[in-house]
Amino acid sequence: MSNNTIISAKNLSLTFQTNDGPVHALKDVSLDIEKGDFVSFIGPSGCGKTTFLRVMADLEQPTGGLVTVNGVSPEEARKARAYGYVFQAAGLYPWRTIGGNIRLPLEIMGYDKADQAERVKRVLELVELDGFEKKFPWQLSGGMQQRASIARALAFDADILLMDEPFGALDEIVRDHLNEQLLQLWARTQKTIAFVTHSIPEAVYLSTKIVVMSPRPGRIADVIESSLPKERPLEIRDSPEFIEIAHRVREGLRAGHSDE
Repeated sequence: MSNNTIISAKNLSLTFQTNDGPVHALKDVSLDIEKGDFVSFIGPSGCGKTTFLRVMADLEQPTGGLVTVNGVSPEEARKARAYGYVFQAAGLYPWRTIGGNIRLPLEIMGYDKADQAERVKRVLELVELDGFEKKFPWQLSGGMQQRASIARALAFDADILLMDEPFGALDEIVRDHLNEQLLQLWARTQKTIAFVTHSIPEAVYLSTKIVVMSPRPGRIADVIESSLPKERPLEIRDSPEFIEIAHRVREGLRAGHSDE
């Protein structure tokens, strides 16, 4: 584990007890995420991608092994507000304006009014929603709602962004645009991002590192370090390098399935 390691998992396991017996969601997962990494987790449904993210966020408790976030337990990291979490659905409160939704965690954390206003303004600019502060969620498209959700997660300036399939429900054109925007946002803010996706092109386009997971019990089938440059126009998806990485992800997914 290097000095730059932000999130570290060692032999992590998580077993859910159900009426039908135990479900092994994660088994012996070990992974280090370095400062400034953009790490995507990809794998079939039920492979533990979201569970892994939720363990990092202290939303699930592991039954074996160890996870640290910034060198402390996920619970301590949560209390220190080390990360922002973006869910699959935007999860905006319909009765609050976009600004009001973004302010909510800041209000809970006790930031003063002037600081709240300044932070809301800054994150709306970051996600290119300046001018939409007084709109309500229903007045925004699905893609814009997700951007507002990302802004809310960025508002208290955590170094880590945990994103659980944030663009999964959006159509391809909107998704492409948001992928581009997210890369620009990552470059500007230098955050460390852990990102769950079902999409091979999305994982390859966004990531510095792609973690391929196998079906239950969730294990890491492959970790692929991307050789793509940091500057990535969408057209890079037609390059031989991109296609080669996508092929390796596909092979990893296939191999993971055949291990069952």
